[in-house]
Amino acid sequence: MAEPICAPATPLLPAAVAVVRVSGPCLGARLAPLLRLPEPRRAMLRRLAWDGFQERALVLHFPAPASYTGEDLVEFHLHGNPLLVRRFMEHLGTLGIRLAEPGEFTRRALLNGKQGLLEAEALRDLVAAGTDTQLRQAQARAGAVPAWIARTRDRLAPWIARAEAAVDYGEEEGIDLDPADLAAVLLELEAAFHVEQRRSAAAQWLRDGIRVVLAGRPNSGKSTLFNTLAREDRAIVTEYPGTTRDVLEVRTEFAGLPLLLFDTAGLRETEDPVERLGVERVAGALATADLILHLVPATDPGPDPVLSARLAAFGERVLVVRTFADQAPGVLGLPTCAPQGDLAALAAALRERFLGPLSPEACLGALATARQRELLDELLQQTGLLRALGPGSPPELLASGLQGMWGLLARLTGEDRAEAALDQVFSGFCLGK
Repeated sequence: MAEPICAPATPLLPAAVAVVRVSGPCLGARLAPLLRLPEPRRAMLRRLAWDGFQERALVLHFPAPASYTGEDLVEFHLHGNPLLVRRFMEHLGTLGIRLAEPGEFTRRALLNGKQGLLEAEALRDLVAAGTDTQLRQAQARAGAVPAWIARTRDRLAPWIARAEAAVDYGEEEGIDLDPADLAAVLLELEAAFHVEQRRSAAAQWLRDGIRVVLAGRPNSGKSTLFNTLAREDRAIVTEYPGTTRDVLEVRTEFAGLPLLLFDTAGLRETEDPVERLGVERVAGALATADLILHLVPATDPGPDPVLSARLAAFGERVLVVRTFADQAPGVLGLPTCAPQGDLAALAAALRERFLGPLSPEACLGALATARQRELLDELLQQTGLLRALGPGSPPELLASGLQGMWGLLARLTGEDRAEAALDQVFSGFCLGK
């Protein structure tokens, strides 16, 4: 029997209300020294007293199995004083209710059949979402098992049964597998997996966000573009070169893409010791960038050769953007004019690079975590190997390959509950989830 656990479900910060969750078996008896539980699913005021403290709390009781975790669940809505919450949690510890591990509430919900692993991962992403697109992505993955997985199982199930029957009774009953029919089914599934792989590659960028660094010589328009994309005046903009002395960072959304945007000091040789420190810090931002926008004013004949040579080490991660395009109409390359909000060409270029032909909406519900994408890749490889088996292949090989595909689907949805995989998923949750 699982031991009872507790955790704050709201941040330990001064607030109007703080919520503490408790989950486990027989909570009525466990909490009896503290209070009498209210009727199920009815919020009731209860006066709590412990160790010289008193509190009036709103209490909700969800008996098993009709609760988030599938166990008895109690929520205490306390006044939002962090010290009060800590003292209350300490008292729960004296009642034999330990502090939950990260994600343990959701892990119990999974183990008790209240939700699937894909839904649990979507919940983690929902809590962590920082942009509208990330919210929509997480919400789209929070429902039932994706339709393509259900269709794959429908197509595989009769073939697995037939292959296993051929292994067990093939000679006696004359059961044979038509390789042409099986190959057609596998080809159909492989095409569907490729579609999901393309959607997944784009969805990963939408889930994780894109690290974009603005680089260029002083007064190339970096801070102006930074402020425009951030939709706030975060960076100081002047006509004097060398104004930006440090790496500025902001999380924003542009063209439906979640960006972690970095403004950097202008890259040049300088005798100013403070500016030199700022230039040195640019290297760290460039090294971790998913995309480097090399900003070049449209009035310049082209990118500075020395700076271009320095950025060449980052290969295809560098994209040249011509700024202040209104001052040189018809300039070649990727024209932008941040002061006038003319960023359509940049938006199209970013979408093409990270989403390809897909729109953010087309990626809703796609697999997006590293775990999910690895299993999808394995599924494609397994399908290709199975399709490569020619006519006359032993039925044992076919049965093993088909069962392998089924097993990968089970690992993807969490029906094959390998402890190491669960540890990886739930380590990223907050305590109260």
